[in-house]
Amino acid sequence: MLPLLTPAHLDRDFDYLIPPGYDAVAQPGVRVRVRFAGRLVDGYLLARLDRSAHEGTLRPLERVVSPEQVLTPEIERLVRAVAARYAGTRADVLRLAIPPRHARTEGKSAAAQPDPAAVESAPAPPNSADGEPSAPNTAPTDDVERSAELPARTRDSPAGRHDSPAPPHRSSHTAQSAEREPGGAGGDTDETEAGEPVAQQPSPPVDEAAWSRYTHGRAFRAALRAQRSPRAAWQALPGENWPRRLAELAATTDATGHGTLILVPDQRDLDRVLAECRELVGDRVVGLAAGLGPSARYRRWLAALRGTATVVVGTRSAVFAPVRDLALIAIWDDGDDTFAEPRAPYPHAREVAMLRVHETGAAFVAAGFARTAEIQAVVDSGWAHDLVADRAVVREHAPHISAPGDTDIALERDPVARAVRIPGVAFAAARAALKEGAPVLVQVPRRGYVPALACARCRTPARCRRCNGPLALPEHAGDGAHSPACRWCGSTEAAFRCPVCAARALRAVVIGAARTAEELGRAFPDVPIRGSGGGTVLDTVEPGPQVVVATVGAEPRVRGGYGVGLLLDGWALLTRADLRATEDTLRRWTAAAALVRPHGRVIVMADPGVPTVQALVRWDPVGHARAELAARAEVGFPPAVRLAAVDGTGASVAELLAATVLPDGVQVLGPVPLPESARPPSAAAGSAPVERILLRVPRSDGAALARALTAAQAVRSTQRSDAPLRVQIDPVDIG
Repeated sequence: MLPLLTPAHLDRDFDYLIPPGYDAVAQPGVRVRVRFAGRLVDGYLLARLDRSAHEGTLRPLERVVSPEQVLTPEIERLVRAVAARYAGTRADVLRLAIPPRHARTEGKSAAAQPDPAAVESAPAPPNSADGEPSAPNTAPTDDVERSAELPARTRDSPAGRHDSPAPPHRSSHTAQSAEREPGGAGGDTDETEAGEPVAQQPSPPVDEAAWSRYTHGRAFRAALRAQRSPRAAWQALPGENWPRRLAELAATTDATGHGTLILVPDQRDLDRVLAECRELVGDRVVGLAAGLGPSARYRRWLAALRGTATVVVGTRSAVFAPVRDLALIAIWDDGDDTFAEPRAPYPHAREVAMLRVHETGAAFVAAGFARTAEIQAVVDSGWAHDLVADRAVVREHAPHISAPGDTDIALERDPVARAVRIPGVAFAAARAALKEGAPVLVQVPRRGYVPALACARCRTPARCRRCNGPLALPEHAGDGAHSPACRWCGSTEAAFRCPVCAARALRAVVIGAARTAEELGRAFPDVPIRGSGGGTVLDTVEPGPQVVVATVGAEPRVRGGYGVGLLLDGWALLTRADLRATEDTLRRWTAAAALVRPHGRVIVMADPGVPTVQALVRWDPVGHARAELAARAEVGFPPAVRLAAVDGTGASVAELLAATVLPDGVQVLGPVPLPESARPPSAAAGSAPVERILLRVPRSDGAALARALTAAQAVRSTQRSDAPLRVQIDPVDIG
């Protein structure tokens, strides 16, 4: 069994004696409690053996917490793979993969479970749709042996991944009933009832014309229907009803009697996909999100475990959902930073999904309006293939996108078009759209009023004298004269003086959404101005003449699309000191531009000579991803290489490096101060300054680097070192 212990050197299996009273319920995958070093700890029973290699006396299990086999063989293999990939421990991964037990929920479901003796005495049921006989109350190890006799799906491995995947797990739990629970995050009121496992369903209604717009779109669906496990990078067309398309893929898989897992960034996207899936699949769909209460989340997780829910739609942690007979994993907008887990061992949902696809042989779809360099890398390797539309189809569905001053004629008409925040061409386009009764979308990178200030003379950023935090004008500053305040400690700076040139005047570095809405309200006095962002995010707005000012990621949808989209302050997104700044900027721009109706107009306020701006104008996210991947390969950054970031005090970093036997060819970069955008390790509050070093190796040596760091952390934990330290493999925020 595996006890859930924090020290890295205790990440190994331990043998315990099963008392006779627990012989029937102590099956592989159940939760147990054992005594370890004099205290009771939780753990999972991994396997049962006739004899132990341990020559001493074995301690008995204290108790079996629940007879529910929550750790399936497939998830157990995935947990091992994720821990090895990210230099972590299985205990940390299991805390992410399996939600806490809710005894009342599990007890109610268990009360409706058929009597095992009655099931055993009943005649054998006929074979299921995929040719596998159903065997209630059989240990998962028997199912793994049976699954080896089934035809295996194609398991081509991407570069740097495991070469010997195991067969997919076929769960053997008897179907159990689950009580409906009203409420839940996102208005998710319908709950899948736990009944008999779902048999093969009739073919669902699918918009074939929508898929025919993509090259190989119909062929992809045919391969999915034939269970040939296709893998694709799907670039959705502007204005595409992508929740419906993902639901159609899920319904196609569900019709074959297999399961689907769909990952989305946030609750807004989850609600949309969940509604579409329920329309096509029915009540065999559940949603998993952090906003659910413990009871609702555990009930839905159990529905997936027992096979009564064949489609799971969820956010980051749902990538570990125990979907039975998993045949498809789809992820929407994998570049969103919410897919990066902030808890150890800091896995990324996209990488975990691809590991799981490799382990199970399921199909895979990475979808979005933009494309990340990581997905482009697997496309270039041949592991996945493009699912894109022809350029003529893209031009038919995309709005007209331009940048101010992009031609000599435009500059001649408005010489200051590139210098002002909202040029005349943008105001003219907005007026024309409002006159036609169409709404106008204005995207602003920052919320607030004036979130950043600088010295008006020397342009030095204005900082607080107490904590050195950035000064800003509060959101109610438009009501009258107000002094700037610190965004960190809240102190008011009534008498600012620049520490460089001693000037007292301040200027705005960037304008927030609140100030933008105020300015547009003066420009269009008879038009409603709506805001979306921060604590007030609108999902939809009604059609009609109005101006919607939204921060990035908070743009509401409108029926029929916006007439004009204005993307302000492009420089604020493009000039961020971040490896993924240009990639993330294009992702946010395309998401907003996709809300504009075909043949509408999008104006991006940025230098038209920047390659990212040109990629938006041409609507060419694939070409931009290729260029981004080539640029990272040239300078040696992920995904072209494997990178490990080690954060901690100088002493703790040196201690880890001293215990690490690094593979040949590793490059050590640093140490440098921890970037301001990165949060320090949890134990670093009030301690010495935190530093960061980067360890860089070729992708082929990534597994060796992870093993070396795992071993070094185990050595360090045996020494009981409590200095703050954090190890991240391929972190999203490099600095």
